[in-house]
Amino acid sequence: MDSRPANLESSVSVPSVQELAFQRPEKVPPRYIRDEDGDDIIGPYPSDPSLHVPCIDMAKLVNAHTHQLELQKLFLACKDWGVFQLVNHGVSNASLKNMGNQVQRFFELPLQEKKRWAQRPGSLEGYGQAFVTSEDQKLDWNDMIFLKCLPIQNRKLDLWPQNPPEFRETLERYCEDIREVTIAIMKFITMSLGLQDTQISESFREGLYDIRMNCYPPCPEPERVLGIMPHADNSGITLLLDCTDFSGLQFLKDKKWVNVEPIEGAIVVNIGQIIEVMSNGIYKAPEHRAVVNKLKERFSVVTFCYPSPHMDIGPSDKLIGEGNVAVYKKLTNAEYFSKFFNRDLDESFLDSLRL
Repeated sequence: MDSRPANLESSVSVPSVQELAFQRPEKVPPRYIRDEDGDDIIGPYPSDPSLHVPCIDMAKLVNAHTHQLELQKLFLACKDWGVFQLVNHGVSNASLKNMGNQVQRFFELPLQEKKRWAQRPGSLEGYGQAFVTSEDQKLDWNDMIFLKCLPIQNRKLDLWPQNPPEFRETLERYCEDIREVTIAIMKFITMSLGLQDTQISESFREGLYDIRMNCYPPCPEPERVLGIMPHADNSGITLLLDCTDFSGLQFLKDKKWVNVEPIEGAIVVNIGQIIEVMSNGIYKAPEHRAVVNKLKERFSVVTFCYPSPHMDIGPSDKLIGEGNVAVYKKLTNAEYFSKFFNRDLDESFLDSLRL
């Protein structure tokens, strides 16, 4: 692989996977195949149906009688897994379903209609695919639309679909709801580290919220492709809404891929690399991927949640000293993102942040 730094803030235009799937091919085109020439990405770890992603109940975190026990569960979920399913988070099932319906209706539009909101040169925002930097790169089996939602001044409304007619209004409400959930769960995530200071959680009030909506079309050879290749998120935390009733999201746990079985009304929360750094490595940003189905189309809504751009990114002062050595450098927000978007493609981003 070419290891020269690639600017990952834009993406090369590639064909729609949905349109490809509509043609009902018997075989997958070579650019999507992941299991040839030793590129064993569908391996190298088996999946383990006996393992289950932890479930955290927000109602128990706010209840004085159950708080301590649930906080300990949250600590172990973040430390051992880096991911959990969150229930009783305060966003109604109806609101979640409405968001999922709008996303599905958008992807059901004719291709030319969706292309009204296509990515522009030099930008990741809009309808298309992310992180495609060359013409010969292997491709993920998905289409997506990526939009910057909060703060409001970051929005490029010319890329916000006006069809379906309620899409914009639904997305506006959804991102406000997700911000409230993020602030609330971040308060408990930092508390579970023994940090009583609310500075980190409150920084998400002024933070950035970017939303990626995914469509994973049916695939004739699902075992040979990936919906999204394995990666960890560069966010603070990531909140995912699964819009279908079958699994496709997998997390790596003890060298085994674990399916996230959808729970109605739950939001999947995973630790991002910013919180891994701020926790000084106590909490890990887990590797995860999406697999696809032979017969069914899957949709998801992923919100990448970032603290305020004014907050430095480094280990919390209270977690270093007294024998605890800082594992990561302290960077300004701008330095962190510059490193991420201009890194060598075969270099571990987190390794580049280590002291």
